[in-house]
Amino acid sequence: MFKSLFFVAMLIAAANAPRDAEEESLPPEIEAFITSNLISVLYHELGHAVIDLENLPIFGQEEDAADVLSTLLVHDLFTEDSAVSITYHAAEAYLGEDKANEQDGGEEAFWDVHGSNKQRYFNMICLFYGANPDERDDVADDLGLPERRAETCPEEFDLANASWGPVLDRMRARGPGDTLRFVDNAGADVFSRLTARVIEKEVADLNADLSFESPVVVRVEACGTANAFYDPSDSSIIMCTEFTEYYAAIRNE
Repeated sequence: MFKSLFFVAMLIAAANAPRDAEEESLPPEIEAFITSNLISVLYHELGHAVIDLENLPIFGQEEDAADVLSTLLVHDLFTEDSAVSITYHAAEAYLGEDKANEQDGGEEAFWDVHGSNKQRYFNMICLFYGANPDERDDVADDLGLPERRAETCPEEFDLANASWGPVLDRMRARGPGDTLRFVDNAGADVFSRLTARVIEKEVADLNADLSFESPVVVRVEACGTANAFYDPSDSSIIMCTEFTEYYAAIRNE
């Protein structure tokens, strides 16, 4: 299942969606940037859910494994142009977060379970490039992937695909369903509504392609912090609406 002309469709749908007369709108380029990063983050959290509910063994950091699944799904589910757009936007966000941290005088959190923003940046680019090196040389060059790393990227993709591929095949073999359950607890502001629209559409698209053995609730709500996470206690993914405003701020810097 490939998503054709995704961003055009998203922007048209957003423009035509019923809104209050005084509701603020976002510039298309900001909305596209936020949309890409919400998708990337949702797929990352989906990775945690899959690891938990499919009882997968993880040899290494779970956060790294979730990052890998996110990139694989972008490669697998989208047309080439849309997949490239999402990757560029996600890469820009990693660098934007790194720059914002430096400007705030923050130190690199080497103790954190996540890799550094720059590590995640290069790992994502390498995996995405390695999935289709014949057509993605320009992507690797534009985003500064060193040639020494680029040489190993096709092998890195093959390894990642061999690990995650059978899991996704098993989920697809169950057929379409409704095991991802969308819950809209978002507010009425422009960032909350954009978050809800993007996540609701992604949940519907994923349900049309695969199923879990047990339901996963995907909630959009205010959390008091710019974050997203998977909660294994009730098999839920929470997409915080503050994350959307955070990405808009990064894009505007």
